[in-house]
Amino acid sequence: MSRLGKKPVLLPAGVTANVQGAKVSIKGPKGEVALAVKPPITVTAEQGQLLVARADDGKVAKSMHGTIRSLLAGMVVGVTQGYAKDLEIQGVGFRAALQGKKLTMSLGFSHPIEFEVPEGITVKVAENTQINVSGVNKQQVGEVAAHLRSFYPAEPYKGKGVRYKGEHVRRKAGKTVA
Repeated sequence: MSRLGKKPVLLPAGVTANVQGAKVSIKGPKGEVALAVKPPITVTAEQGQLLVARADDGKVAKSMHGTIRSLLAGMVVGVTQGYAKDLEIQGVGFRAALQGKKLTMSLGFSHPIEFEVPEGITVKVAENTQINVSGVNKQQVGEVAAHLRSFYPAEPYKGKGVRYKGEHVRRKAGKTVA
């Protein structure tokens, strides 16, 4: 039995879980998220907690037991506290602006980069160089933040580009004149 998988996922006050066949949906004050559970794993909701069980001791069932439990625990955190990633833009003339659901970034290219913010994600821009990505789905928040960073990752010579807040960029020495 998985040490992590056999622990129940506690549902705090204000959070409800609905298990319908292979679909588990969790609703809380910040929103709602759903997860599809494949057959060797079963999820039951009882007395303010979610219990994860597996049908057999096969390799797939064993590996998915703890994983599903961790995903459910992450969903509970998402609907109660939410997830957020902060990005910083560094570079002369590099900036970001938000117009409705469209994020426009000027990153030194000949054209501005426009990014349509997906449903379920909130993006805030502060001081034209600070971007905050938040939402209830941990995977989606991380994906959007990584996508924004991928437009111009911080380069090692001058350090300009988009980076996560607190990310350390290893600097390289440039060419030296002999």
